[in-house]
Amino acid sequence: MAEQKRQASDERRVMTGIERLVLRASSMINHPLAQTQRWVTIHQLDTDSDQDWDELLSTLSETPEIEITFCDDGGVTLRWERDDEQLNSLAREGNAEMEEETAPF
Repeated sequence: MAEQKRQASDERRVMTGIERLVLRASSMINHPLAQTQRWVTIHQLDTDSDQDWDELLSTLSETPEIEITFCDDGGVTLRWERDDEQLNSLAREGNAEMEEETAPF
């Protein structure tokens, strides 16, 4: 039993810096308040390397739906518009699924 625990801890995968940064940024972007207001400000922490930060900003800048504003304090504010077409599409799919699930009697 102790050997299994030791093997499991040896096999535990450590997250890279960019993975931690992307996870933090995704969490902030997906937060209900950010989704309601459709903007969020993200700052580079001391634990974030410049290379990881630049990679995140590069990826975000390639996303056409996101507007990036660089702040004086080194952070970035991300803004996006609600995608009404996507919402309408999801609503239609949801209605179609509900129609399929109703009993045929």
